[in-house]
Amino acid sequence: MEININKKNTNSNNFKSKVIQLIDEIKSVCADAGLGNSGSEYQIITEIFLYKFINDKFIYEIKKIEKKLEKFEDTFDYLNKLKKQEYEILMVRLNENIARLNPDQFISSIYKRQDEPNFSKIFDDTLIGIAKKNDNIFSQLTSGGKKIQIFESISQHINDNPSAFCKAIINKLINFSFENFFDEKFDFYASIFEYLIKDYNSNSGGTDYAEYFTPNAVSRIIASCLIQKKVKNVTCYDPSAGSGTLLINLAHEIGENKCTIYSQDISQKSSSFLRLNLILNNLVHSIQNAIQGNTIKDPYHKDNNKIKLFDFIVSNPPFKVDFSNYRNDLESKENRSRFFAGIPNIPPKDKKKWKFFYYLSNT
Repeated sequence: MEININKKNTNSNNFKSKVIQLIDEIKSVCADAGLGNSGSEYQIITEIFLYKFINDKFIYEIKKIEKKLEKFEDTFDYLNKLKKQEYEILMVRLNENIARLNPDQFISSIYKRQDEPNFSKIFDDTLIGIAKKNDNIFSQLTSGGKKIQIFESISQHINDNPSAFCKAIINKLINFSFENFFDEKFDFYASIFEYLIKDYNSNSGGTDYAEYFTPNAVSRIIASCLIQKKVKNVTCYDPSAGSGTLLINLAHEIGENKCTIYSQDISQKSSSFLRLNLILNNLVHSIQNAIQGNTIKDPYHKDNNKIKLFDFIVSNPPFKVDFSNYRNDLESKENRSRFFAGIPNIPPKDKKKWKFFYYLSNT
C-alpha cells in the first residue's frame, strides 16, 4: 500500500510540474508578443488555461458516458464522424455543469487549421462560439445585470501579427492533456491556481494590478475553525471575494456539493480569477452567484429587497477601496443597519450561535 501511495504522489508531482511548465510556456508566448506584465496578460493567460481545461474536461466526461470511446485511439476523430443527432444525444447525457463543445471547437480541430489565412480570427471565433454556447453555465453577472462571458477575442490584445501569436499558443496546448488527472483533489488544484495567478495577485513589486488575497494555507485554517461538524445545503458568502481563496477552502471543508457560494467583488481581474477558481474546484454551479460590482455601494444579493442572510460569511476587508466619492450616498437608514461594529439587536441566546475568526496580516 505504501508503494502505491508513493507512486501516486510521484505521478501527481510529475503532472503538477507539467502544468506549471504549460503555464510558463503560455506566459513566455505572451512575453514574446510584448504583453509581459501588461494589463491584458492576465486575461489571455486565464482564457487560454480555461480553454485547455474545459476542452480536456469535455473529453474526459464524454468517455465516461460513451464506453465505445475506450476502443478508439483518436477520440476527437470519433466525435467528428458522429451524425448531428448522435452528437446531440451525447450532449443531453453530459453533466449539466460541463461545457458543451462542437467538434470544430476542439483544440485538435483548430490546431489542424493553423496554416489557414487569418488564423487569429479562427481562434477568436472558436473561443467566442464556446462562450455563447455555454452562456447559461459560465457567464458571470455584474451588479447592474450585464453578462460577462467566459471568453472574448484574444487577438484584440496583439498589435503585431496576431495569427502568429495564436499559432504559438495552440502549439503549446496540443502537446499537453489534463485528461488523466481530473481525479486529483482540492489541494492539487489549489496549488495550481496559486501558481497560475502569482504574478497578478500579489501586493509586492509596486504593480498597478496588485490585489490583496488571503494565502491558501491561512484560508484552510479559517475554514477548519468555522466548520466543526458536518453540514449540508448551506450558503457561503464573501462580500469582497477577491480570487475566492477563502470561499473555495470553506466550500472544500463543507463539501463542494453540499454548499452554494455567493460572492461580490468590484475588481474585474479578481472576478475573472474567481470564476477560474470555481471551475477548477467543481463549483461551476455557483458561478451565477459570483457578482462583479461594488458591494459597499450596491450589494447585489438580496431577498425581497432586503440583504440576503447566509449560513457562513468569510471576508478579507477591501483595504484598498477608497469610497470617499460616494460616502454621502451611504448615509441612509438601510445602510446604518449594514455598517456596524459588533452585533446589535441580536438576543443573547442567538449570539452564542455566532462564530468569529479574525485574521490580520500586513503581508
